[in-house]
Amino acid sequence: MNPTTPMPEVVDRAAWQAELDALREREKAHTRAGDAIAAARRRLPMVEVDAAAPLTGPDGRVTLLDAFEGRRQLIAYYMMWSAGRPAAEQCDGCTYFNGQLRELSNLHAAGITYATLCQGPYEESVRYRDFMGWEMPWYSAQDSAETLLTGRRAGMFHLVFYLRDGDRVFETYWTNGRGVEAMDIAYSLMDMSVYGRQETWEDSPEGWPREGSVDGGFFRTDGRPTAQWRRLKAGHSDTLT
Repeated sequence: MNPTTPMPEVVDRAAWQAELDALREREKAHTRAGDAIAAARRRLPMVEVDAAAPLTGPDGRVTLLDAFEGRRQLIAYYMMWSAGRPAAEQCDGCTYFNGQLRELSNLHAAGITYATLCQGPYEESVRYRDFMGWEMPWYSAQDSAETLLTGRRAGMFHLVFYLRDGDRVFETYWTNGRGVEAMDIAYSLMDMSVYGRQETWEDSPEGWPREGSVDGGFFRTDGRPTAQWRRLKAGHSDTLT
């Protein structure tokens, strides 16, 4: 950070608290609006999908139904994949979002399984999961992504929510783009920090830093997804083929 980077105005605590109290009312309204949207989401209809859609996992050929691991709900992250490319050339955004889901026990306690359905071949892509030190269930959806993502652009990342009724599977909701930020704690904390995400689209005061929009922003550092550097430091190879 440049020492000449502008900072907020300095005021006494009473003035600061008054401004914060006014902002807190807007934050509460935002929370209530989010609750209302979540309530509407729970009332959406759903569409049946092929429970037998093929996936490839550690034990070979399985189905979408198997990916539920016996639970009632499944959240699937459809990860983008660049076949035949080393770790440094895999999607920095998918690495950023997917890599933040480490502790899954609370989802399991709610009857929800989380799994990555990679849109590339299993043997190659699971090496990336292991390279990154991730532990979530991992499957290749290479042979079924176009069917499961009907009406959407296969090859892009998507977060899809499923409900199981016996041997039948239904899709209840999906999102992509900024909707995937539901998985992300880093941006949530940045949004509460004084300089935010430091991206050009943000409404920030004149002179605020914009490093978040340079060379891949915080997704990417020195030519590769940021989270990979600690794995290289630990001695892991990023050759996946």
